[in-house]
Amino acid sequence: MADRGVALDKASSPPPNPATGGVQQATVYRILLAISFVHLFNDSIQSVIPAIFPILKDNLLLTFTQIGWISFAINFTSSIIQPVIGYAADRRPTPILLPIGMCFTFAGVFLLAYASTYALVLLAVILIGLGSATFHPEGMRVAHMAAGMRKGLSQSIFQVGGNAGQSLAPLLTKFIFVPFGQAGAMFFTFVAGAGILVQSYIATWYAGMLKAGYTFKKRAANKTISPARRKSVRNATIVLVVLVFIRSWYGAAISSYYAFYLMDTYRISLENAQIYIFLFLASGAIGTFFGGPLADRYGRRNMIMFSMIGTAPIALILPFVSSFWAGVLLVISGFVLLSSFSVTVVYAQMLHPGNIGTVSGLITGFAFGMGGIGSLVLGNLGDAWGIDHVMIAVGFLPLLGFLAWLLPTDSKLDEWASE
Repeated sequence: MADRGVALDKASSPPPNPATGGVQQATVYRILLAISFVHLFNDSIQSVIPAIFPILKDNLLLTFTQIGWISFAINFTSSIIQPVIGYAADRRPTPILLPIGMCFTFAGVFLLAYASTYALVLLAVILIGLGSATFHPEGMRVAHMAAGMRKGLSQSIFQVGGNAGQSLAPLLTKFIFVPFGQAGAMFFTFVAGAGILVQSYIATWYAGMLKAGYTFKKRAANKTISPARRKSVRNATIVLVVLVFIRSWYGAAISSYYAFYLMDTYRISLENAQIYIFLFLASGAIGTFFGGPLADRYGRRNMIMFSMIGTAPIALILPFVSSFWAGVLLVISGFVLLSSFSVTVVYAQMLHPGNIGTVSGLITGFAFGMGGIGSLVLGNLGDAWGIDHVMIAVGFLPLLGFLAWLLPTDSKLDEWASE
């Protein structure tokens, strides 16, 4: 009876595909929705960290530099561990890591609620970072496996859960941390507990698919890749990681520090400042969902380029507009900036077919970890220059989106995939 779910999926699927080990199911929406909800759980908990920054700053009398170190701790922990887990998962899939990762997250938010020293806060966020690092590679593989032939759609569903979770951070501050303070983090132990249960269900399905013979498509063992092609793939990967790093750096500037800018410049209360951050992140979640279909129509490389360059003029004028127009521009920039979120993942998967976990480690792990370094730098600059000057300076970051011209065209990627 353990393989009943697998059998049902196979019964309604197209004919077996040898490239996937003879098991090619139709798109399994119940699993895609489940892993997307867990992604929402995971990233909403991770978003607790920047959401609680103003509370921690007051409770522990922290500087912007110390806040930057907290952001660095969670992002860099994920960046170190996630590529390693992804690389290992590509060689030996381990479904049990899904609930184990959420256990780390549970421990982290529990400790965060009672952390009375800076050192304990750092330890708590490191545990949350480990949980996130464990989830993403295997979660990405589950989304790929459940997608059937609809890989782009599956990435949109999977990634929109994460970005929707991140968008909740400002509301969490307004409705949980402002009234309850740091102890409000205890609420997220229930979210983590629910995540453990759902992850256990997903892990059972995942293990059943592996037992039934599912394998991830890889290049043929006897197929040789020319040195020129290998160099092109390597260079494209570097450019893609740099672009995601830049996007993450600007996103960190808005999510972690723009609330302070609003409070200092417009004399907006903490509760109302969080609404602005929510608008940016919520529109980003919507952009993530629509980015995949838009890329199918206009091209993956074009979408990646548009998401960065299209954000640039908005980012440049944002610090100089009124509070009303700031809200309007945040909605537009969030949608545009994150419209390439799932697209970059699919693009990277096409560069490295079969290495789903490793790609996840590079794109959602290492690159975002480098964004954590950016957040640390911004914290130091905030103390040295003032947060208003920092927000003006980061407006120039999206201009680096012109680097997307260096990426291979979609037709070139398709040509490589057909060889």
